[in-house]
Amino acid sequence: MPAGARLERRLPRADLCAVAGARRALRDFLRHRVASPVLETAELLTSELVTNALVHTEHDAVLAVTLTARKLRVEVRDFAAHRPSLRGPADDGTHGRGLILVQALADAWGVSAHAVGKSVWYELAADAA
Repeated sequence: MPAGARLERRLPRADLCAVAGARRALRDFLRHRVASPVLETAELLTSELVTNALVHTEHDAVLAVTLTARKLRVEVRDFAAHRPSLRGPADDGTHGRGLILVQALADAWGVSAHAVGKSVWYELAADAA
């Protein structure tokens, strides 16, 4: 595997079809590079971050995936200033679990501020398959 293999995709605002496209691109990029459990977790967490960026902002987003010999890092950058927050599920039971899942399943995660917008990221240990 090349050191620091990278995938980057622009995701159009308010296009929830982009979530499936992001998952597919991630799966294709990671297939044969990481173990199946890492791939499955990465698909779930990436779906959550991409969905959050497209639903809770009125901007495009950028998915960036970096894979090294030991670590998978996924960032979803949007161009809105407000920071996400952990909260419990909404009363309707269909919202509010995304970042809780990221916190529970990722080895590390966080939010990085940019001059315009922010990136929400997570990392998983990813010894090469």
